[in-house]
Amino acid sequence: MIFITAKFRVLPEHADAWPGISEEFTTATRAEEGCLWFDWSRSVDDADEYVLVEAFRDGDAGAAHVSSEHFREAQRTLPRYLAETPRIVNFEVPGTEWSELGEMRVSR
Repeated sequence: MIFITAKFRVLPEHADAWPGISEEFTTATRAEEGCLWFDWSRSVDDADEYVLVEAFRDGDAGAAHVSSEHFREAQRTLPRYLAETPRIVNFEVPGTEWSELGEMRVSR
């Protein structure tokens, strides 16, 4: 799978509204056939920073994502709410699901 983590520094005046601002893009991306997950989290250390964790089935699904109309629309509309260019880490990794963190296994 293609595993991506991106950090988005949102302008302070838009930080609280970011989930709504990015909602159409998020919903459309999650509906893509090759999208495994597309999840936003807000940093506990910086209220203006959101972290996006996303995964796509394979390179073809990742390519379909970045060539989709909703991705192009996000490119046109989302940057006006950002304080800087998002930072990204992108890797191809084996599998299509989360693995267990065995070092913190919960047994009940």
